[in-house]
Amino acid sequence: MAGSKIAGRVKGGANGFMTFIKEQNIVGLAIGLVLGTAAGVVVNSLVDNVIMPPIGLLLGSTEGLRGWTIPLGSTGAVIGIGTFLNDLINFLILALAIYFVVKALKLDTKK
Repeated sequence: MAGSKIAGRVKGGANGFMTFIKEQNIVGLAIGLVLGTAAGVVVNSLVDNVIMPPIGLLLGSTEGLRGWTIPLGSTGAVIGIGTFLNDLINFLILALAIYFVVKALKLDTKK
């Protein structure tokens, strides 16, 4: 008898969980997370392998912007301004890509 009560609670909990997933569109959120992560990898590759090498040639560095540092005295410490700028470019390109996808899919219209 006690076993059937536990089985009923588990089944009820599973039904509630499935209802939650359907109502809150958790699957869509998970797909968006996976696609967003993949898009980030593609943007990083674009910036690191296509955009930064020509900038590196202009700056005289084989590392692109990442090689651009500002030394802080004789301590050997440096400010990695180039790494920051590289990451900023990554962010801006990813933000633009997301903006254009949202505009193309018309997800920014209010209901």
